[in-house]
Amino acid sequence: MVKIELAPLNIPFNRHLQTAIVLQWVFCFLFGAQYCFCVYIVIVLNGYWHVAALYAMWLYLDWDTPQAGGRRSDWVRHWTVWKHFGDYFPIHLIKTCDLDPERNYLMGFHPHGILVAGAEYTGFQELYPGMTPYLHTLSIWFGFPFFREYLMSSGVVSCSKKSLTHVLSQKGGGNVSITVIGGTAESLEARPGSLILEALNRKGFVKIALRAHLVPVFSFGENDLFNQLKNPKGSLVRTIQEGMRKTLGFSLPLFHARGVFQYSLGFMPFRQPIYTIVGEPIVVEKNVSPSSAEVDRLHGCYLEALAKLFEQHKAEYRILEHQHLIFT
Repeated sequence: MVKIELAPLNIPFNRHLQTAIVLQWVFCFLFGAQYCFCVYIVIVLNGYWHVAALYAMWLYLDWDTPQAGGRRSDWVRHWTVWKHFGDYFPIHLIKTCDLDPERNYLMGFHPHGILVAGAEYTGFQELYPGMTPYLHTLSIWFGFPFFREYLMSSGVVSCSKKSLTHVLSQKGGGNVSITVIGGTAESLEARPGSLILEALNRKGFVKIALRAHLVPVFSFGENDLFNQLKNPKGSLVRTIQEGMRKTLGFSLPLFHARGVFQYSLGFMPFRQPIYTIVGEPIVVEKNVSPSSAEVDRLHGCYLEALAKLFEQHKAEYRILEHQHLIFT
């Protein structure tokens, strides 16, 4: 039987506000797309078919926008809620060197974790003036009415090859594609203490990165936000999850952490600090038609740079000396 540890009543208001904002974020991640789709159906069923038809026409005409840089809103991106969101954990974005605003960069984010909280960069443009970040996510989410508008307004775009190529091919520089290399396959390994990264066979991003410089990013604490139901490879749970991933393109880990008013069980992330370390760029010679050998070489350089970044900083974030990244 689980012993319930209730949250104290005398918590400062700002912590209540942070919890409410993160609760909304978790809801959007888990149910936002489905909720928006249901709203669209309700509009149709309540006789507002002309509104639904107009939006369907807009969706058809606007279908490729998530693959063409999206439609960000500076107003949305400067909402105060993002600061409160970052303060909940809190999230720390740490740079190790400057980026040249006249160049484009592809940042490989690791690890995926459960909900990729550390990739929700707060203060990115203050830390990297002249740079515009684009967070890439699964293309499927941009097929849901209304939800796609919310994603794009916050600077999120599709993770398709076309989308990445569009961002990194922009003349004048100053664009940063942030992509979670391990994808949902890596999320199935996300649990406190895990250092397993899905990376050995992930080479598609390297081909695209040959249009820009490549930057390794490691987020210490990302895997510590949630516990996950045991799902070793070969188990029934893992088999179902892998089947779902291959069929739908994504799979949802069976996770749990704390609740809103108690600390024992729920779907709210633990208040664990996240330290997202942005490494030094790997200088890449532009090559739109690389050979397999060139891709393998750059992929090897990238994994080496990522491992080096981890080793350089792990002692600061309570990682033991004998612990190292495991690439699968």
